This record gives sequence, C-alpha cells and structure tokens, in this order.
Amino acid sequence: MGGQPSSPLNKQQQQCLRGQADTLLRDFLPCYRGRLAASVLQQVSRELGPQEPAGCQLLRSKKLPRVCEHRGPLTQLQGQPPRWQTIFCVLRGDGCLEWFSHKEEYERGGRPLRSTVLTGYTLLTSQRAYLRLLDALCPGSSEEHTQEDSDSLLEVPVSFPLFLQHPFRRHLCFSATTREAQRAWRLALQGGIRLRGTVLQRSQAPAAWAFLDAVRLYRQHQGHFGDDDVTLGSDAEVLAALLMRELLPALRAQTPPSLRGAGRARAWAWTELLDAVHTVVLARVSAGLRSFQPEKDGLLESLERTIRPDVDHTLQLRARVAGRLRTDVQGLLESCLRREVDAQLPRVTRMLLSTVEATIVAVRTLLAQGMDRLCRHLRQNPSGARLRREVYSFGEMPWDPELMQICYREAERGKGQLGQLVAPFGFLGMQSLVFGAQDLAQQLMADAVATFLQLADQCLTTALNCDQAAQQLEKVRGRVLKKFKSDSSSGQRKFIGGWLLCIFLPFVLSQLEPSCKKELPEFDGDVLAVGSQALTTKDIYEDVIREVLLERINRELRKALDASDASCTLGGYSEAPWEEEEDEETEPQRERGACPMQPGSRAEVQTLCPLPPSGTFRS
Repeated sequence: MGGQPSSPLNKQQQQCLRGQADTLLRDFLPCYRGRLAASVLQQVSRELGPQEPAGCQLLRSKKLPRVCEHRGPLTQLQGQPPRWQTIFCVLRGDGCLEWFSHKEEYERGGRPLRSTVLTGYTLLTSQRAYLRLLDALCPGSSEEHTQEDSDSLLEVPVSFPLFLQHPFRRHLCFSATTREAQRAWRLALQGGIRLRGTVLQRSQAPAAWAFLDAVRLYRQHQGHFGDDDVTLGSDAEVLAALLMRELLPALRAQTPPSLRGAGRARAWAWTELLDAVHTVVLARVSAGLRSFQPEKDGLLESLERTIRPDVDHTLQLRARVAGRLRTDVQGLLESCLRREVDAQLPRVTRMLLSTVEATIVAVRTLLAQGMDRLCRHLRQNPSGARLRREVYSFGEMPWDPELMQICYREAERGKGQLGQLVAPFGFLGMQSLVFGAQDLAQQLMADAVATFLQLADQCLTTALNCDQAAQQLEKVRGRVLKKFKSDSSSGQRKFIGGWLLCIFLPFVLSQLEPSCKKELPEFDGDVLAVGSQALTTKDIYEDVIREVLLERINRELRKALDASDASCTLGGYSEAPWEEEEDEETEPQRERGACPMQPGSRAEVQTLCPLPPSGTFRS
C-alpha cells in the first residue's frame, strides 16, 4: 500500500459518485447561505454589544499554527504483493506528508512519490492493534487469511511501526529504524493530524462559523442531533466525509464479495476501494465549493451592508420574540433539564474542569521552566551564542512536539471515561474535544512566549549589568505569569462552557423537538415582518434553549471553580512571590508590548558585563 494503483472504479461508477456529490451540494448550500446571514448578524451584534470586562492580557502570537517540519528515512509497506521498501519521508509545516524514493531526490527538489494531508487519520504504533483493525474491516478475515497472506504482511518483523489509518482512505504503513525515531515521528504526525483537523474550529471568520452551523443543521434534518468528529478538516473534507458516511452502508452491502483476495488482503482491497470513492467525492465537492466561492464572497459583502444599518431593530425584534418563546417553552424545557441533564451536568463539568486545569498547569510549569532557563543563562553568559540559541528554543516552545507532549498528554487523560459519560447524550466528538484542549494549550503557550520575548526586548538595555538584567527579566517573568493566569482562567471557562453546550444542547433540542416544533409557526409572522434573512423563528427558538441551558452550565461551572479554588487553597497552593506585585502597566503599554519601567535610566549604573545585542529577545 502506498503506490499509485489504477482506480478500481469504472467511468460509470465515478460519474454516479459525482452526481451524488452534486446532490449533496444542492441540499447543503441553501442551508449554508442561511447560516451566512445568521453568522454576520452574530458578528455585528458582538461588535456592538457589551465587551468582556477583561480582555486578553497576553499579546496575541502572530505566528500561525504549524507543526515543526520533520524528515527522515522510513520503510513503507507498498506494492502488489506488499513489501517493505525504504523511502525518505517529509512532514511539512502545514501537516502534509510527502515521501520520496531516497533522500537525494528530496534534496534535489524532485517530486515526491506520493503526498497526503493528514486530516482524519489515526496513528497506531502497535502491529497487533493494526491487524485487529484490519480483521474488523472485513468480518471473518481473521479466520480466512492464509499463511501466504499473513507472511506477506509480516515478512519483516515490524519493531517500530507507524500505521496511519483513515475511515475512508488508503492506509499508510510505515516503520521507523529505532524507538527514538518512532517516538519523534509519532509526535510529529500527531501534531500534523491535529493541525489539519481543527482548521475550521480555530477560524474566527463568519464563513467558518456558518459552515459548521450549516453542517449541524444539515445533520439534524437527517435525524443526527449529537455532535461527533465529522467536522474535523476543511470544508470540502467535512462534506466529503458526510457523503462517505451516507454511502458506506450501500458500499459494504454490495462490494465485499467482489473484492480480490481473502482475509486481510481483502481488507486492504476494501481500503483501496474506499480511497478511490473518497478521491472522486472529495474532488467533486472541492470543485463545487470553489464554484460557490464568488457567490459566497458577494453574499457576505451584501449581508454586511444590509444587516449592520438595521441591526438594532433586528435585535429588538429578536428579544421580543425570544421572550414570548421562552414563556411558551419554559415548562417543557425545565422539565427536560431536570429529568435528563441536571443529574449528569455536575459530573461532566467536574471531569472537563479537571482535564483542562491539569493541561493548563502543565503549560504554566513548562513556561516557567523556560523563563527560568533564560534568566539563568543571562546571568551566566549574556553575550554568547548559547544564549541566542536558548532564546530561539524558547520562542519555538509552542511548536516543539517533544516539550508540548507533556501538556497534550494531560488533555487526553480521562478521554475514555468522559466519552462513556457523555455517550448517552449522543455526543461522539471526543477527539474534537481533545484536539480543542490541545489547541488551547498551544495558543496559551504561544501567546505567553510572544509576550515574554517582547517585554524582555523592551526592558533590557546595555546600561544594566548582568544581575540587574536578570532581575528585570525575573520581573517580566512574574508579569507574564500573572497575565497567563488571567488569560488561562478566561480561556478555561470559555472552553468548558462551549463544550458543555456541544454535549447537551443537541440532546435537549432532540428531546424537545416533538413537543415544541408545532408551536413555532405562530411566531413566523412577527419574524417575517422584519424581512431579514438573518432572523428565523427556529434560530430564535434554539437561542432561547441555548440561553437557558447556558445559565445552568454557568451556575454549575461557578460551583466547580469555587470548589477547585478551595481545594487549591487547602492544599497549600500559592502563587510565586513576584506574582503578588501590582502590575501597573496601562492598556496602551500592553498593546505596544512596552515595559512599564524602563531600566537603565539611572546614570550611576555601570555595565559589568556586556548584554546580548538589541533584538536578541525579539520574537
């Protein structure tokens, strides 16, 4: 597996798949258009509404999310019959994996043998686990596989395997040369999988919000209310995955008997067939979305022009209709929440809080250690190349998979237990949740690192001796930790509240739909009178349910946070001494990244050792 075999689909089958992709787009795009209007209204109302009392204290990192490029030799299982062959692999910073026939081909700038983006893949490092997965793809394959088939797969013992499995694409089977190389590749590949998977979730663009909401509504129309991991990936990849899920039952029913080979060979042939289907579907969906792009851009511009001038009136009407709707559904909603949600909400909240707190503590510890290391090197060798290397390494901490693995591992703890707890509510998006916690950790680290480097670069001057410079750096350290505490607290609350909504809101909507749906048409007249495509009765109804549920979530979250704070106090936890200093930095200074106290202004200070050149601490 890994070559470029001819497609197992004939032209008629490919054309049929293109037609099914076109049907998906025809059904989906009207919903997407409607959500674009709602997302523009949401953005405008946020801009005009009351702002949060405390904004971000840390500077926002200007570096885009990425993975560290990783490259090296691997062996790959490929060909017919499959054999292990040596290749040279390169993981690009955008999460694209390429492989070449040998290193020299890569260094000459040659074309790769193949490349793939890592969206949707799962990495396995156990050969036994991978064989069990193959056996499950075609039931009965474990009993049917012949000795020849087993030998071809296991011809060379795989001591350090790296199996990339995808539900709809050809599997990629690699092997590293050492355990250390396997670990390095594992961390790099996992970073690439997450980077490609959360591209929509990280976006702040109204179009991304609209797309994710449109997917949710599209799936609700099909009877799927619970969240899952289908929204991992780009817009085209998400729609392709939706269609593949719809096609899978028919493919399973019609295809396996005709697949070549037996046992695991048949399972491999099945993955090759799925890959061919997915390739056709993804290409057609991508083309359809590209064709829609000009219309989408024009629609967003038009919506901005029409919604913004009339937003006050629109929001007033929304509030009036929402008040009436809330009165009508209050009894049913409260009954549903007491019966279905209240018993589990505290436990789910505590588990989420425990996971996120542990992740943030790991980030803070890693950040503090990095700043301490810089302070120590500044005292010891302020003008040396080693200090410059340390500054560079510190700036790269958020993208260092080995260092950040400490934080990412905390985000994965309890995944299985939490998944079991929320599964009865139809929530199957645990991988998305874990990725979200890891993204939060990486963003907090990136912002804190950028803040420290900018403040340090502003505060250190050549008029300071080594000890004075190190003292100033320690003050910067304290202020960064103080800002980190503020931003991590607000980020934690936002993360937990958002995911609790993702877990419980679709379930509550599904429970209320039979009773409440028939009451909505009586409100349509008031909404239609406004003539705004950004406002629908169903949207207002869902907002009402969301607001009531969010009140419960916030109340439970406050209880959990209070209990957590009390346990920290009883446990003897205290902040570092320098965090107790009053931070008198003004908002304009924070925006500029300036240090409030400019050291070196006193003429009596003598330089006892040279400081690093200006800009050493610039990120």
